[in-house]
Amino acid sequence: MSLTSSQIRFLRSKAHHLKPVILIGNNGFHQAVCDEIDNNLEYHELLKIRIPALDKDQKKQLLQKIATQTESDLIHSIGHIGVFFRKRKKDSAFNTLK
Repeated sequence: MSLTSSQIRFLRSKAHHLKPVILIGNNGFHQAVCDEIDNNLEYHELLKIRIPALDKDQKKQLLQKIATQTESDLIHSIGHIGVFFRKRKKDSAFNTLK
């Protein structure tokens, strides 16, 4: 889903007060973590994920890998946090994002 800059700003403002729901530990990103992220995106739509301390390129690759495998949009990343959005198939809480 291609989001406009105003939609991204709106989602970033909503995500500001969220706590990270998924914490990726030393075992890294594997299928079980991907499934958990997928389930949480379907339920919450907007999700904060804490990733381990990595260098800049590794962090960027991991965030893109998460977005690709979960078919979500990377809204924002800062420090060890990535914010992802995927519109729910039914009854979206973010009906203004059309």
